Amino acid sequence: MSSDWRWLRADETVVWDGRPRLTTIVGSVVLGLLVVVGAVGLAVTVDPRLVAVGILGVPLPIWDYFRVKNTSYLVTTRAVWLKTGVFGRSVRRVTISRVQNTSYRQSVRGSLFGYGTVTVDVAGGEDIEFERISNPRSVQEGINDQRNRRENADRLGTVEQWQAVLSAVRGIRQRIEDRSAA
Repeated sequence: MSSDWRWLRADETVVWDGRPRLTTIVGSVVLGLLVVVGAVGLAVTVDPRLVAVGILGVPLPIWDYFRVKNTSYLVTTRAVWLKTGVFGRSVRRVTISRVQNTSYRQSVRGSLFGYGTVTVDVAGGEDIEFERISNPRSVQEGINDQRNRRENADRLGTVEQWQAVLSAVRGIRQRIEDRSAA
């Protein structure tokens, strides 16, 4: 997977990355085949020039294939990412701190074959959906783990805050030792 669309900070690591399953395009392939077969059937029974209508069944599955191939999902220790676009490119990055909730859903077929959709509720913005991904529950849990880590880190303080506390305690200790020595 090309990573020229994402930028990671020095302290940011990838937790999960993926894309929709290629089976996403099955519906458009079937529809495209129906159009082609229907056009051939009409050409044989009604007018041979109707075979040209069959060309209309070709672009839909091709478009869907490129749409799936150009969609990427990414979860890092700091953000959730969504990249889409066939001719252009749209990249959306939402920090973990803006993630309010996550959920996943699976159809009966999705439950049988291990795929589903993860929805990320974003504070102050449009939700992000990771559609037709493998093992959606583990992806949801991965996002929730990052949310919990970020919340706990914010609650406990940053490294810089704890270094400042340590420096203050060392200063107090030094003053106490200086007074004891005098």
